[in-house]
Parts: sequence; C-alpha cells; structure tokens
Amino acid sequence: MNVLSCGLSSPQSIFSLSNQKSRSQCQRIDCFDHLKSQNLSNHQIHGLGFGVSRAKKYRKRNNGFTVKSVVDFDKIVESENSYVGGGDKNSYLYDAIVVGSGMGGLVAATQLAVKGAKVLVLEKYVIPGGSSGFYERDGFKFDVGSSVMFGFSDKGNLNLITQALAAVGCRMQVIPDPTTVHFHLPNGLSVQVHREYSDFISELVGKFPHEREGILKFYGVCWKIFNALNSLELKSLEEPIYLFGQFFKKPLECLTLVCEQLVDVCPVLSELIKAYYLPQNAGNIARMYIKDPELLSFIDAECFIVSTVNAMQTPMINAGMVLCDRHFGGINYPVGGVGEIAKSLAKGLVNKGSEILYKANATGIIIEDGKAVGVKLSDGRKFYAKTIISNATRWDTFGKLLKKEDMPEEEKRFQKQYVKAPSFLSIHLGVKADVLPPDTDCHHFILEDDWKNLEDPYGSIFLSIPTVLDKSLAPEGNHILHIFTTSSIEDWEGLSRKDYEAKKELVAGKIIDRLEKKLFPGLKSSIVFKELCLGYRVNDIYHSSLISQQMTWQVGTPKTHRRYLARDSGTYGPMPRSVPKGLLAMPFNTTAINGLYCVGDSCFPGQGVIAVAFSGVMCAHRVAADLGFEKKNPVLDTALLGLLGWFRTLA
Repeated sequence: MNVLSCGLSSPQSIFSLSNQKSRSQCQRIDCFDHLKSQNLSNHQIHGLGFGVSRAKKYRKRNNGFTVKSVVDFDKIVESENSYVGGGDKNSYLYDAIVVGSGMGGLVAATQLAVKGAKVLVLEKYVIPGGSSGFYERDGFKFDVGSSVMFGFSDKGNLNLITQALAAVGCRMQVIPDPTTVHFHLPNGLSVQVHREYSDFISELVGKFPHEREGILKFYGVCWKIFNALNSLELKSLEEPIYLFGQFFKKPLECLTLVCEQLVDVCPVLSELIKAYYLPQNAGNIARMYIKDPELLSFIDAECFIVSTVNAMQTPMINAGMVLCDRHFGGINYPVGGVGEIAKSLAKGLVNKGSEILYKANATGIIIEDGKAVGVKLSDGRKFYAKTIISNATRWDTFGKLLKKEDMPEEEKRFQKQYVKAPSFLSIHLGVKADVLPPDTDCHHFILEDDWKNLEDPYGSIFLSIPTVLDKSLAPEGNHILHIFTTSSIEDWEGLSRKDYEAKKELVAGKIIDRLEKKLFPGLKSSIVFKELCLGYRVNDIYHSSLISQQMTWQVGTPKTHRRYLARDSGTYGPMPRSVPKGLLAMPFNTTAINGLYCVGDSCFPGQGVIAVAFSGVMCAHRVAADLGFEKKNPVLDTALLGLLGWFRTLA
C-alpha cells in the first residue's frame, strides 16, 4: 500500500444515519468532527448536523432492514437549514463562488483558496463530490461514480488529484490496482490492461501479432502527447503569460500538444491554424498505423470507457492522458473509497479559510450590468462575489442558472456543435464473496456479441469491484459490484411510479443475467439483499423498502443522475456531433459573460476524473489572474482570448 500526501487521520464513517461504528476507523473521516475542530461558526457548519438528526427521525424498518443513508433524505435535509443570509452585493464577501462541489469545482475552489482567495462552494446535496461522492447501505459503502482513479500517483505533473490534495495539506492512503481494466469482447477477445506498459503491449501484440508495428506506433503517439503534457507545469491555456512562458521553455512539447502530427519546428501561428484542421482524434491517428478492424474496434472500446464515445470522436489529448497515465502513475484506489477524496478537499478548503455550504440549491446566477455578481438559491437567499464559477453542465449553466434567452452566441454555437453524452444506468450490488474467483480483477468491460453494440444503450457493461482492492468497503465475506451501462433519459420518461420501478427491476435483472452468463455463474443467488423504491413517501421522496433478504440491487437511472447530481438529462459531458477538428473547438473556462467561468466535464479537456481535475486547475489559474492573485497582462489577455474565440467560430 502506497502512502500519498493527503492528510486524513483516525476518521470514522460519515453521514451514516445509524449508530453503528465504522469497521475501519483509521481509514475514514467524520465530516462533522473536522468542521467542529476548526471552531467554525454556525453558518459555516450551516445546520448539517441538524439536518442529519432530522433525517434520523424518518428511519423506517421493514423486515429488519434499516435505511441508513442520507441519499434518501436530501430534500428533507435541504428544507431544514439553520443558516439565513448571504452577504452584501456591494461588499463582495467572497472572491469567488463555486456552484457545485464535483471534482472540478472542488479542485478549482481549493486551488483558489491556496492562492489566498476567499471562496464559497454551494452544494445542493449534504456531502461533497457529486459523481465522485458515495453513499452507504447496511455496511456497504458505494462509490457513486467510477472507481478508476487516474491522476493519483506520486510522480509527474499529471498526478493532479495528488497535487490538489497536497496543496491543501492533505494525505491519503492508496492501493495500487495491478490491472486497469479487463476487456471481455466479441469473438472471445480478452485483454487485460496491465499496470506495466510492457506487459500490456505484450498481451495486445500476442492477440494481434500482425499489427505489432501499428500498435507500437499508435501508443507511441499517445506517449509523446502524454510526455509533453507531463513535462509542463499545467495551468490555464487561456492565460498568455503562462502559455508563452511555457512555449519558450519547452517549444517542442508545446507544439506536440498543438499539432498532434508531431512536427519539429514551424512558425507558431501557422501551426496553430494548421493543427486546427488536422486529424486530432484518436481514431484518425489509429487508422494511420493500424488496419485490422477488430483491433481498431478495441481502440474504440479503449476510448469509449474514457469519453463515452468511440475513437473517432475522442480528442487525442484525452486519449494520450488516460491511455498512458494508467501505466506511468498507475491506477490507485483511495483507502475508504472515492468519496474520501472529495471529503479531503472539502476539509482542506475549510482549513484554508474558505467555506462550503451544503443544502444550497442554486437556481440562478445574478447578472448586473452584464457581469455575473452572485448566485440565488431555491430558498431565496442570495450570495455575492467578484467572480462566479459554475461546476454545472454547460446546458444547466446556460439554460437553467441563466435564462435561455440570455445565452451568448458562443454558447449557442457550442450547443449546435456538441450534444449531451448519454447518461448511465447504474446498479450497486452486495454479493457473497465466494461467487467471485480468487484472481478476479477490480475493473471489467463487457461487450459480448457484436462490436456494433458498443455505443448502444445497454450494449456494453462496465463493472467495478472496489472490494477487490479495499475489503473495508463491505461486511466481511462480501463484495461490492458497481455496474454501469449507457442509457438515455428518454427511455425512462413518461412512466408511472409503478411502471418506472418495474422497468428498473426488469432492466437490472437482464444486465445481471448477462454478467452471470459471461463472468460469474451463480451471481444472482449470491446477492445478499434486495432494495427497491416501492412504497412510502416523505416530503415527496419515495424511499426504499426491503422486499427480500435473498436478492438485492440498488438501481440508478438517468433520472436519478439528473435529480441527485443536477445534471441536465443525467448527462456526463458533451459529445461532438461530428468528427472534432481539434482541442481548440471545445470551450475552455472563460465565458462570454464577464465574471462567469465554467469548470468540469463540459469544458476542455472533457470527461473523466483526471480531465475535470485539469479543468479545475486551469480555471483557478485564469480566475486568480483576473482577481489579481496571479500576474496578468490585459493586452495579451484580450489578444489570446480573442484568438481562441475566433478559432471556435470556425468549428
């Protein structure tokens, strides 16, 4: 087990609504304790403990089952908030307000706080993290989203999660994952992506010996991009002092990123223009070197688990970051679960003198004289700051937080060029440990019959078993299975509550049948309990009731993702409508509205934990320059932002 610098000590399980003690107190953190230890005022703790104690009153028992997670109680908690008031718009109590505490928002907030800014994070829910959060059920601790943690090593410049934690004085224990993912593909193709690059290449070449040279060349291009990124101090590409400084220090590396054809020496502006039209997606690069259609389909699958689109629609910079970092720094799982990362960042934010306000449902961004100056909450409170950063999706930011009729032209162009990536159906299982073979890998990707089904709803399955790495996440003798498959919200609209629950049961059952047939015989009979949202209502929330002690799964649909994570249609970022023309076509952090910035998977470089962390670092740097915490050249700023805006109009 490696130790990375990120500071959690003697914690216990957080936000459980039972009085049961944590099984592994040395690996967990109590959010209430760390807030109280800072001697914070009532408004900083903002009634969180009250909300949880309020939620306890709504515990229901049915056949011995106790609902123990505040996931079921977000509206109850949100409706009872002890903090009133939001500051004076003329005094600007805060330098920045961040709407949403997803990974991108938290990284941006903590990076700003470290530079000396006073930041307020507004989080709709009662814990931080968004899709990198967690919830607990009957002794099982589930990651809400993916458990494949990139950027979490102890070397290089792309270990952005490690850097973000270290910046606020945090340390975390991690467990190295020896296999990033085990692919189970059509025609019996099985490929394990080993931590060691040479082992992975040997396995892939063993499956496709006639494509040895092409394999080496394609992944070689990935490494050139990764090495170029990894050699640079990563900050905002919209900040000219940094950008030009990096170019003069390392011109070849910068040109490598701008022009992924890897030319040696050319005039900078000429290369910028040329590179915009050159093929800069992973699919085109792969087709330069590889001819075997099955191997190209495998690379599509490689990119699909990175960006939910095939290789032809995945920017090469995204592919380069992820397909190489898994070997350079490796995949490292945080002890206690992925949710510990967000909790640590939130703790670090508070320690740096900034604040995070939970149960704070943002409904609007306040614009005065063309400038973003504040945020309005659903309960009527208003908070004001010098700058506003939205960690919501681009569709939620420009369409909900801001009225659609006020949408700037560049955002209209963005929504014409990109569509919402599909959401997911997610299934959480608690199973008996003996159903899994002893050498089972942590992560699996399953596409059984036809490559054409890769991007279809429910066509492919991603499976995570984090208890393979961290046994503390489940009661002894059990494992957690977290199953993802793409799904659109349209498939779940217009159903009655009864039909909606019946469909969840039916679709989840079919997915589990597929896993039982492909990987784990006897899987269904090994499930240790069953939980379905069927019966009672508290404050307009349907809560879970125990149906049987023999079979259990917790199913989340795109509607679940939309409701709890405030993501339009449950989407996880944008997909280009056609083959992307390059990284400059994607929106960065600045917007056409003065004082308003965006961060997260709707911004460059896109989806994934390492990508949104990169977005957070870039956003914090650009905002810090605009606030005076970093050097700034107004003339160069205007020129660079104008140039980038012009490139985007050409897409």
